[in-house]
Amino acid sequence: MTRTSAPVDAPGTGAWEGLVTTALLGTARRTPPGTAPGSDAPVALLDAAALETVRRRAGLRPARAAERPRPAPEDPRPPLPPAAARRLAMLLADRPGGSGGGRRGTAPDLMELLPQWLAAANARGFAPPPQVLPALLDAARGRTDLRPAALEFAGPRALWLARLNPDWRFALRSTPGGGAALPHLEDDDRTQQLWQEGLFAERVALLSALRDREPAAARSLLETTWATERAEDRLMFLDSLRTGLGPDDEPFLEQALADRSRNVRATAAELLSALPGSALAARMAVRAEACVAIDHTQSAGTGRDTRTSPDPHAAPTIVVEAPHECDAGMERDGVVAKAPAGRGERSWWFGQLVEAAPLGTWSRRLGGRTPREIVALPVADDWQGELHAAWCRAAVRQRNAEWSRALLGEPSAPEAGGPGAVSLAERAKLLGTLGAAERAEWVAGFIATHGLSEAFQLLGVCAVPWAPPLGRAVVDALNIARDAGSYPWSFSGVMGLAERCLDPSESGRLDALLAVPDEPENASPGAGGYWAEAFQRLVTTLRLRAAMVEEMGPAQN
Repeated sequence: MTRTSAPVDAPGTGAWEGLVTTALLGTARRTPPGTAPGSDAPVALLDAAALETVRRRAGLRPARAAERPRPAPEDPRPPLPPAAARRLAMLLADRPGGSGGGRRGTAPDLMELLPQWLAAANARGFAPPPQVLPALLDAARGRTDLRPAALEFAGPRALWLARLNPDWRFALRSTPGGGAALPHLEDDDRTQQLWQEGLFAERVALLSALRDREPAAARSLLETTWATERAEDRLMFLDSLRTGLGPDDEPFLEQALADRSRNVRATAAELLSALPGSALAARMAVRAEACVAIDHTQSAGTGRDTRTSPDPHAAPTIVVEAPHECDAGMERDGVVAKAPAGRGERSWWFGQLVEAAPLGTWSRRLGGRTPREIVALPVADDWQGELHAAWCRAAVRQRNAEWSRALLGEPSAPEAGGPGAVSLAERAKLLGTLGAAERAEWVAGFIATHGLSEAFQLLGVCAVPWAPPLGRAVVDALNIARDAGSYPWSFSGVMGLAERCLDPSESGRLDALLAVPDEPENASPGAGGYWAEAFQRLVTTLRLRAAMVEEMGPAQN
């Protein structure tokens, strides 16, 4: 019997999918490439599938014969323990099911556990089994959030493979310098040569590495070619100065305020405003102070002048007089003159001035009050939202925890929006300026008061695994929602977060929630069964996460 196989130089893209389609339809209806209908077609299909399987496992696209690639570099890290290696293969083999929005059942979503598995493996310094690298790179190709941890774990062999397969070129783009070796930073001649002659990615990597160790040397290197760089390159190089930003960078950034590129000027202004002692910050403070004052004679929100009949019990009120023009000096210092559609020019300019002014300005300007006292003051003429939103942005930019606490307010406050934040997204950013323990405690208090419907964005900024008070607050809120007969699918996002973020030690507390509860009369149909499934999946996932860590052994100090 003569066998007819697919051509050896057939393109790899879509080849496997085509063979799967042929198998599903049957060779009587569709034959493999290069095969005539008849009794040989099934054998040719199996031959082609075997060949394509080898190609996929090899991690290299088929091509014409050429010079053999150099051997892959050695990975000096210790290998994974056998149980952990088997677990990795299982995680990589999992694929999301096409459930069409139906129930997920009680089985864990293994692909969602891969980021935590990678984090644990990287913390212990393990090297991957070579045979899993193609599947690992495929997973990272489809999910950008996996790439940093996946490439760290994959090590030097991932770059070797990426140079052989165009599908994995993202690994070269994601690696500083495209995977090229950087010179020792003490080698001045080699450093200068790479800076003058290297590819853009190599130069960015060099500048970032040098900035991390010797900020002044990195800035001096950038100054040597600044005038001849392209605008888009200047912007990327300037962004590297965020690392180790300090007062010594101010003269260079002040010069960048006169750059011919508007984006470069804006970035330089932003960096300078993050230095409370900079001259730009002082100029912005003067401008912002001129717009904000305390008035003891005007009732907030009404504009009514009470000087003729003052109210002895009236609280001091903040009044705002937004700028009437955006002059050349303001533009040079980073104020964007043209307001977005739907925004008034004066409020747009005002917000930028307040955002860039040092937050220490306001205690001096507003009678020595603390941030919490300032935020509590009424603001006249509907300017409160604009003023507080600008203070939120300033607190995030300047990483000022005291102002963030004031703007966040108490988590148990009746209004979930907070005294200063204009949205939950703003609150999430403010929480990012606080330490992990304080952040978790605040979100736990918020959930205890407001439940989970408003808390999804806030949970996303909390450290993983969740601290015990936060984990207990989430579980208690889910239990309350279940007992109330709430629509269960509204909490699927929080339940998914809990599967990834709850401490595995919490699994024992969930055993009482695994039974199908009695459904209240007003409960959603089938809600009890869904909740039981969801809690069963949560418990199973937590125990699986605990097993994953145990299989790797203790972390190295």
